[in-house]
Amino acid sequence: MHSGTQYAQGLRLAMGDSPAWTVEAVRQARYHVVSSEHLFARGNTTLLTGCPDAPLRAGERRLLVIDEDVDALHGARIREFFVFHGIETTVLTLRADETVKQWDAVCQVVDAMNDFGIDRRREPVIAVGGGVLTDIVGFAASIYRRGTPYIRIPTTLIGLVDAGVGVKTGVNYSSGKNRLGTYAPATATFLDRSFLRSLDLRHISNGLAEILKMALIRSEKLFGLLETHGPAVRADRFQGTTGGLARAADAIIAESIHLMLEELQPNLWESSLERCVDYGHTFSPTVEMHALPELLHGEAVVIDMALTTALSTLRGDVSEAQAHRVFSVIRALGLPLWNDVLGDASLLEHALLDTVRHRDGQQRLPLPVGIGRHRFVNDVTPAELREAARLLHSRAQDLSQAASDEALVSA
Repeated sequence: MHSGTQYAQGLRLAMGDSPAWTVEAVRQARYHVVSSEHLFARGNTTLLTGCPDAPLRAGERRLLVIDEDVDALHGARIREFFVFHGIETTVLTLRADETVKQWDAVCQVVDAMNDFGIDRRREPVIAVGGGVLTDIVGFAASIYRRGTPYIRIPTTLIGLVDAGVGVKTGVNYSSGKNRLGTYAPATATFLDRSFLRSLDLRHISNGLAEILKMALIRSEKLFGLLETHGPAVRADRFQGTTGGLARAADAIIAESIHLMLEELQPNLWESSLERCVDYGHTFSPTVEMHALPELLHGEAVVIDMALTTALSTLRGDVSEAQAHRVFSVIRALGLPLWNDVLGDASLLEHALLDTVRHRDGQQRLPLPVGIGRHRFVNDVTPAELREAARLLHSRAQDLSQAASDEALVSA
């Protein structure tokens, strides 16, 4: 006690006559990611017991926020599940896409929580929908009474492998992608691939973009799975209708989620800004917002990845043969290589400057090295960006022409 008093007095002496204190605390995080097929089947109790931190019992109540499209397809089955298990529900249906991912949507969820009279310790909000919906609900829950628990049930592939397993929430503001947001882990995320059966193939491709991201920067093995099985698994919507498709779908999803969580866990709060999971997210936020509603999130991300693959090719880190494989897989997964906004060099420069502000004054740009590895750079120039865009445009045209020629031969 005596030595502590001396230390405190020393601080006062160093700081002048006014006392000063430093508080340091560790922010703990614990959340669960649970996989279960047919989550809302009557006999499936995973949602009731699968998360030890949020058990659900007969006689309790829950606020559900459901994407309006999901509600139209699955709402009756979801409501029946809760009735069957004796749980009272209040349901808010919400339109949820990038064009309405705004503060107003957050207010709708906050109003519903307030009207529900939610118990901020014992009644987690349940969000059922794609990544946009879970981002909105997560943000609303994180700011209502300074933090209310929530549970995510993603219904899109991008929600299963990306938005559903991290801790970031957010909505768009002005022209900025996810400019408002928080770090707020859900109590649990329940992954149910059966929801993907009702998705159109474009949205399957949208999620495959985020899986491809992890392959290009972390795993040549995952890239090989996508190259060999990706088109067939996409066409099957990850349902595993044959033994081979089931094994491939399981391997692709499990490996991508494992790699994502392996990267996120030691750096959940982004204390380090050199994050390889930011691959594909340097130019894409600006590209996506300028191209709305033309591009989905994953489509903008994959265009960013194609651009930076071209950039790495110019730098000699990716060979022409490797770049061709990457571009071919992108096309085979039903994803775009090019959007005309890339032709605006000033837009790409603006995107890079905005990223520099976001990454504490440095580019910290993850670039692929071959397939499955990466490095960070801080020296990309506007001239390089223009040259990379020209190279990508040329390769995209070549692949489009080759596909057209092949279609003519087949006909």
